[in-house]
Parts: sequence; C-alpha cells; structure tokens
Amino acid sequence: MDMILMIISLVITLGAQLFVSGAYSKYSKVKNKKRMSGSEAARYILDKNGLKDVKVRRVGGYLSDYYDPRNKTVNLSSANYENASVGALSVACHECGHAIQDKVGYTFMRIRAALVPFVNFSSYAGYFAILFGCLFDSMNLIWFGIFAEMIILLFQIVTLPVEIDASKRAIKELDKYELLDKDELSGGKTMLIAAALTYVASVATTVIQILRLILTFGSRDDR
Repeated sequence: MDMILMIISLVITLGAQLFVSGAYSKYSKVKNKKRMSGSEAARYILDKNGLKDVKVRRVGGYLSDYYDPRNKTVNLSSANYENASVGALSVACHECGHAIQDKVGYTFMRIRAALVPFVNFSSYAGYFAILFGCLFDSMNLIWFGIFAEMIILLFQIVTLPVEIDASKRAIKELDKYELLDKDELSGGKTMLIAAALTYVASVATTVIQILRLILTFGSRDDR
C-alpha cells in the first residue's frame, strides 16, 4: 500500500508540473496583439485599481513570479517582465490579482498570512519530529510530526481559494480593459487553470503523505 501511495503521489505531482509547464511553454510563445509586456500590463492594471503605490519589479528564476504584501511589490520573472506574450500577461495579471486581494482585505489571503509562521515552523519541526520519532521509537514525536503535516495541509487548502480568486480577477481585468482579445483570453484561462491545478496537486500529495504516515505508524504503541 505504501508503495502504491508513493507512486500515486509522484504521478500527481509530475502530471501537474508537466501540465503547467506545457501550457506556459505554449502561451509564452504566443505574442499578444497589443504587444504589451508583462510589466507594462501589471503597471496598467495596478494603476487602474488605484494601486499606484505597488511597484513592479524584475526577479530571477523561472516562473518565480509572486506578490509580496509586506513591501507591496509585484515581482515578475525576467521572461514575464519583458515578454509581450499571452502567457506573460496572464501571469503578471494573476499577481496583480493578489495585490487587489490585499487592497480589499480578501479573507482567505488574511488567513493564509496568519498561518505562515506556523507553516514555517511545521515544515522543519514535523520532519525532525518524525525522524527522531523513528530513531527513538516514540509515537508521541511521530504524532506531533503528523500534526505538523496537517497544519501544512490546512495552509495548502486555504491557498486554493486565494490562487483561484486571483486568477478570476486576472481574467476579469484582462477582459475589462481588453488587454487580450477573445481568442487570447481563452489561452490565458487555460494557462491559469493549469497553474491552479498545481495547488490542487499539492493538497492531494500532502493528503497522501499524511495517509502514508498514519497507515505506517498508526497501529504502533508508544514505548
């Protein structure tokens, strides 16, 4: 059973990564008709939503785009910052969607932010708790590790509506201001759906990991 769960987890993870990579690779090569770069689109959407104080910055990495609520910045990977593709605009506007969420006080975004310190702790504590629990044959430590995994799962579940809502806002803005035409918008939706599936895959993978731990250690008595 353990091996089956590992294979299922691996297939889900790789499948989601291949799907989003394939979609991004396709639409990052399709130039948008307005010839607008990701950074230009981000600046335009932010200004239209009264977010002139939010800066647009270039960062390194591949698909390393993110919105940082601490310093109010939309950070775009080099390719999306300067590329005038359907993919670049979709990613850029998705990050602007997070900036808009921050402005309106989107509930799930606030909950996710509140969970961050606990998740950071759980990511390390859970691993070492399970490791030392196995070494010292302590079910108390192992169950603490499983509980830590559940906190991570909660964070991932809360992240789902945050990401889905940001994508919906992105599509709405792209359509409202006609940054993409009807055909281009369809491609943008496909790419953002693919990206959302990676978060679904993360939830599924963590659920499987917790199930594996419970099946492996759940029947043992603490010594």
